[in-house]
Amino acid sequence: MKKKKIIYFLLTILIIFSLIIYLKYSREDKVSKIEEKILDEPYKSNIMKDVSYSSKDAKGNEYTVNASQGEIDYNNANIIYLTDVEAFIKLTDSNDITITSNFGRYNTENFDTIFSKNVIINYLENKITSEYLDFSIVRNSMFITRNVIYNNLENILKADVVEIDISTKDTKIFMFQDNKKVNIKSID
Repeated sequence: MKKKKIIYFLLTILIIFSLIIYLKYSREDKVSKIEEKILDEPYKSNIMKDVSYSSKDAKGNEYTVNASQGEIDYNNANIIYLTDVEAFIKLTDSNDITITSNFGRYNTENFDTIFSKNVIINYLENKITSEYLDFSIVRNSMFITRNVIYNNLENILKADVVEIDISTKDTKIFMFQDNKKVNIKSID
């Protein structure tokens, strides 16, 4: 009787051991097949490093946008989402404008650009900071909103919106609510 128990015990251990080995190798085979399938698929990425876009209008004005990274929108190939953005506007009849921001949305069709997060606009001795800038060559305007602070040598101004016509340099500064006023402080 003792001999039968030992045989059953050894058979049980042998079956368990065989089952463990079978499961181990069958899993490895499945994993290697999955890895082969992944490696065989073509690599799809729409992210580009160190991107730069330039345009020039009929009047000779130049617009250049540089970014550390660009990602093409899958739904609209004309839209590129940018990271660490720096833009230069060289106007033929005026001084240059420099714009920096953390993020941007650039339209390759009409060159319109939306800058967002930590937006800084420098023009001559003027500096405007905000969280959002909609720059449009088509509309010939800059629409600056969200925590707008306008600095020059004489004043510090806080407002909800600064709207600039690029060709005429006409500037509108206003608040969204009628009961609030633009805050202007002179630098002494």
